[in-house]
Amino acid sequence: MPIDLKEGSTGGASDGNLTSAIGIPTLDGLGAVGDGAHALDEWVEIESLPERAALVAGLIENSE
Repeated sequence: MPIDLKEGSTGGASDGNLTSAIGIPTLDGLGAVGDGAHALDEWVEIESLPERAALVAGLIENSE
């Protein structure tokens, strides 16, 4: 099943901020689907984990 990838931005910080700030195309936010990052109410959509793992594996496989 295709995954619709879009450009976007959110609050907070990541290592991707460093590369994107100097104009380098950066992939970030490829982890689990969920909400409440780093908070007591953080949650992950368990059903999305295989799809997300396949996405990252496909990106790695096609980068060589």
